[in-house]
Amino acid sequence: MQMNATHTSFVALGDSFTEGMSDALPDGSYRGWADLLAGRLAAHAPGFRYANLAVRGKLIQQIVDEQVETAASMEADLVTLVGGLNDVLRPTCDVARVCALLEEAVERLAPTCRQLVLMRSPARRGPVATRFLPRMEQLFGFLDDLAARHGALLVDLYGAPVLGDPRLWAEDRLHLDGEGHRRVAEAVWQALGRTPQFDWSEALPVSVPLSWPARRAADLRFTRRHLLPWIGRRLTGRSSGDGLSPKRAELVPYEL
Repeated sequence: MQMNATHTSFVALGDSFTEGMSDALPDGSYRGWADLLAGRLAAHAPGFRYANLAVRGKLIQQIVDEQVETAASMEADLVTLVGGLNDVLRPTCDVARVCALLEEAVERLAPTCRQLVLMRSPARRGPVATRFLPRMEQLFGFLDDLAARHGALLVDLYGAPVLGDPRLWAEDRLHLDGEGHRRVAEAVWQALGRTPQFDWSEALPVSVPLSWPARRAADLRFTRRHLLPWIGRRLTGRSSGDGLSPKRAELVPYEL
């Protein structure tokens, strides 16, 4: 694909990262990097169409089963696929199986669009990321080869230290905040060959660390509001996305 080409349609596939959690709007809905990118692309293409099939909590098998064929049938100019991180963050995971499913998805999607975009997902720096780092590196290494073989763009968000800064993550420590999503949208925008609007990888200003009591209070809030419910869902086999539909299930004109 010619870089900096005009895109007239865009379909996003994935999980909570692409759905837009936790870039909350005043009405309680989520915006996120994909919506931000769609808005910017729409400003340069009258009649621009956009679909977002992502649903929070989805594993790669569910993305393949529930989103890939729908997206392929839309034959959009631009398709983004981000998935697999929910799988590798589980207590047990067959990373080779995750990679095989990603390849299945890419083989179906790549021939149907002008440009396919894959991503190395960002991860909040801390003990959780450290624990699962070998799995993540195995997944990300596979994505390098997968993108090269199918002519996809690979946006390396994990390799940008600023997107590991806890200050760009929501209280749940699993999702980027609004500024984090803004930076991801700019990263993809630039990867598509568009004129940069700002340095998305620029480090945040140095700040004074929180006091020990403030850190402990934040840890307690996180445990009560997010960690315990997350553990409860794992133990009962439930997902945060159960019963939810994509927020933009059809490829329709996007109004700025």
